[in-house]
Amino acid sequence: MTARTCPACGAAAPEPFHVGEPVPVNSCLLLGDRAAAVDFPKGDLELALCPVCGLIWNCRYDPALTTYSQDYEETQGFSPTFQAFIHDLATDWVERYALTGGTVVEIGCGKGEFLVEMARAGIGAGIGVDPGVQPARITDDVPVTWIQGLFPQDLPELDADAIICRHTLEHIAPVRDFLESIRSAVTDVERTVLLFEVPDVQRVLDEVAFWDVYYEHSSYFSAGSVGRLFRAAGFDVLSITRAYSDQTLLVEARPTAGGAAVALPIEEDPAALAEAAARFARGHRTMVEHWRDRIRTVTARGGRTVIWGGGSKGVAFLAALGADAALVDGVVDINPFKQNQYMAGTGHRVLAPKDLTDAEPALVIVMNGAYRTEIVTELTDLGLAPTVEAL
Repeated sequence: MTARTCPACGAAAPEPFHVGEPVPVNSCLLLGDRAAAVDFPKGDLELALCPVCGLIWNCRYDPALTTYSQDYEETQGFSPTFQAFIHDLATDWVERYALTGGTVVEIGCGKGEFLVEMARAGIGAGIGVDPGVQPARITDDVPVTWIQGLFPQDLPELDADAIICRHTLEHIAPVRDFLESIRSAVTDVERTVLLFEVPDVQRVLDEVAFWDVYYEHSSYFSAGSVGRLFRAAGFDVLSITRAYSDQTLLVEARPTAGGAAVALPIEEDPAALAEAAARFARGHRTMVEHWRDRIRTVTARGGRTVIWGGGSKGVAFLAALGADAALVDGVVDINPFKQNQYMAGTGHRVLAPKDLTDAEPALVIVMNGAYRTEIVTELTDLGLAPTVEAL
């Protein structure tokens, strides 16, 4: 299937600025069989940029190919860096929006760690909805109801002081329809605030971060495109800020109460984003070849290369390497639920950090630079001193 019009504003789709190789249609599923991992279904990547609103989307995305269930292991909650971030973010949102004792709904709550942090910060009640939530893994005694399902099918009304949606909107193809469904489901427009977090595509384009382009992300947002989208769907945008080493955008909004819709200073125009997209397209092959050559050099010298990060970035990185992915000797992840599972597409087995004492890698490539410091500390504690390079 091909999306011929922009999912955010309905403008005619331009020619894609980036056509990638087919990639696994799910990158966080737990796969216990290597053969199944190697033969995992793939989908097409064709990124288009709307010249009117600036949304970037995969115009070959087919939602029927993706699967979200309890086998979808997306959490970063085992990282101390990530835990500190969500603690600070939850505390900030509770304080600034007076949510102490209030009710919060999280759409796409994942494994629930952020809603738990909101409870620790003082909310009175929470509802988390996600097909992959696993209440048995949540050890805190918190006032939260967990719904293993989807919005709006399994939660048609949003009666809450705040609606949180973190790292979910980019998985939605009809993004404007989705936001409008939230607007329609809000029971008290005077009371409710929306608190969203999405990856920032501006960084992806500027850094030619090909490892941040994968099938589940059907939509890619910049500060400008996400601001225009929220206003078009009936929301006043209160704030858009960058967070988490400038990898993400925090969007705070309320249902429209009237008045002029004014763009925020952080919002770029579509023409500026188009220039960044063109640079990404020109630099993509060079960036992929850089990492291929880096790994080949280590192999030629008799050394071993491992990547650290067994999630979506790791799957995308290995897929882009093509045949050279076989030169990567292992994939490491601190999430115990990922360990001894296999990566979709290449079949690499996911190792625990302690397994590196036998592998003794010469090069560790960190899939997310936000975790570089904690990874270096863990390697040092294991008595290892490889070269560590972050994407």
